[in-house]
Amino acid sequence: MKLRLARTIARSLANGPGERFVVWVQGCPIHCPGCWNQDTWDAHGGREVSLDELVAQISAEAGLEGVTFTGGEPMAQPEALAELATACRARGLSVFIFTGYRQEQLKSPAQQKLWSLADIIVAGPYVQTQRSFEHAWIGSANQQVHFVSSRYTAADQLIAVRAEAHLEADGTITWTGFPEGLD
Repeated sequence: MKLRLARTIARSLANGPGERFVVWVQGCPIHCPGCWNQDTWDAHGGREVSLDELVAQISAEAGLEGVTFTGGEPMAQPEALAELATACRARGLSVFIFTGYRQEQLKSPAQQKLWSLADIIVAGPYVQTQRSFEHAWIGSANQQVHFVSSRYTAADQLIAVRAEAHLEADGTITWTGFPEGLD
């Protein structure tokens, strides 16, 4: 099985609890105004990668706490991400998902399965006029953090890193997380 990706970061502290491998999926039908990741909207953009290749990349990173699926829209590729989540959980990794959908909007069995495989889900569309810096992991006040498993609690948000910068090989600086003042 293949997954359409925008990019990955092998280690991040700003995309959930602990050090995480972050997967930005390609393709988003929601198109939230003010979205930071508009380059991930085109469902035909990015690149295809096999799940075996991605699992190998994740497994090569020692000491990870978990993986984070963001985008784009993870619920637009639920079958592939459910398989990836299953493989990651089998390796003891936690699963964190950012989705622009609320739980009640997810109708397909594949989407519901992906939801059930997560430890934490931030759900709801980004609403630019409700931009929030009060809680870790959310971009706008309408979004909700769901602790799907008992692995984490709301206390984990209190020690979360809000944003970080990554220096890419070509000299580009990439921000991830929810930095203040970079609108």
